Amino acid sequence: MSYVDEVLAQVKTKNANEPEFLQAVEEVLNSLRPVIEANEEKYRKEAILERITEPDRQLMFRVPWVDDNGQVQVNRGFRVQFNNAIGPYKGGLRLHPSVNLGIIKFLGFEQIFKNSLTSLPIGGGKGGSDFDPKGKSDREIMAFCQSFMTELCKYIGADTDVPAGDIGTGAREIGFMFGQYKRIRGLYEGVLTGKGLSYGGSLARTEATGYGLLYLTREMLKCNGQDIAGKTVVVSGAGNVATYAIQKAQQMGAKPVTCSDSTGWIYDPEGIDVALLKEVKEVKRARLTEYAAARPSAEYHEGRGVWSVKCDVALPCATQNELDIEDAKQLVANGVIAVAEGANMPTTLEATKYLQENGVLFAPGKAANAGGVATSALEMSQNSERLSWSFEEVDSKLENIMINIFHNLDDAAKRYGVAGDYVAGANIAGFEKVVDAMLAQGVC
Repeated sequence: MSYVDEVLAQVKTKNANEPEFLQAVEEVLNSLRPVIEANEEKYRKEAILERITEPDRQLMFRVPWVDDNGQVQVNRGFRVQFNNAIGPYKGGLRLHPSVNLGIIKFLGFEQIFKNSLTSLPIGGGKGGSDFDPKGKSDREIMAFCQSFMTELCKYIGADTDVPAGDIGTGAREIGFMFGQYKRIRGLYEGVLTGKGLSYGGSLARTEATGYGLLYLTREMLKCNGQDIAGKTVVVSGAGNVATYAIQKAQQMGAKPVTCSDSTGWIYDPEGIDVALLKEVKEVKRARLTEYAAARPSAEYHEGRGVWSVKCDVALPCATQNELDIEDAKQLVANGVIAVAEGANMPTTLEATKYLQENGVLFAPGKAANAGGVATSALEMSQNSERLSWSFEEVDSKLENIMINIFHNLDDAAKRYGVAGDYVAGANIAGFEKVVDAMLAQGVC
């Protein structure tokens, strides 16, 4: 049995009840086979794959807080510190009822390679809670965030572990958490990213993941003889990533025609009105039915169905495994030429394989959505220097990082004889840097 197959069997036995984590490990290790086989004896002796698939530590803790009715509520908090071979742990905090240890481990594992691809000195980690911020008052959210940080603050720091936002964790939540960290630890440091501009945040951080997605997508198309201008784009999601992906796509001359939330989706053949979308989602925090009510050209549909719309480019920006094999078949039948993941692992393994086999350019999330964590690392740099860069300066650095990510993964795929397989290229490029650091640092 090959070394990859041995480790996959071990991981499946140890983590049998964590399907998302197993999916992520299987995807990464299978695509790394050419690299592992070229160095099998060395990597087996050093137990590289066992070490990279086992987190440094997994923290799980109780988060008690009091709601507006005086009732004590109890949630579960998580932080998985996966690998710090190239820098402090870095990864977001997800607040959503679906959060469990397996999901946090999958996200943390993906973060190792994503962070490595940015070429910035940050390791992989992830955290969060099964707390649902939807429908909660500001006071309830503050109560939860303060309780959550009271425990988490023992394990993080500017040079140890620097969390950020994720699903359910925006500027409001980061502010409450930062205030509690500062209060308990007595330190004013860049321990969290995604902060408000008045207390150490970075310009362009809100836009970063969506903008970065388009910078990489444009470069991928360009290197394959295509221009993003004039292309019809289908986007899922209606949060930060989707909103700013839509905005940047329009700035590049493309026409995004969809967005979605947890209850339904919008098809707007005239192109999504970004200002209206921001008003509905960022100001009113309302459902997309309000977008449709205010926009005569828009159609609202219950449930899911974004991928049924004919398009040139598809950008899944909502959540994991949202684009399945049937969606992939529909996209191919409708002539899609490129799919780039704005969310973490939004495409199932079966769907990814089908898209690639049918000649669709496919950019995996660990590369395509790395703009958010890249800009978080730029925020860390600004905090360390006690400086604040202009929007244009941050955006320019982000664009260069995303272009370099594409060329690094493209080169890696070509070096190992899998040209055009950007999933393998991203995993290989991310893996090589981390493994070099792990080997240099001995058994740890």
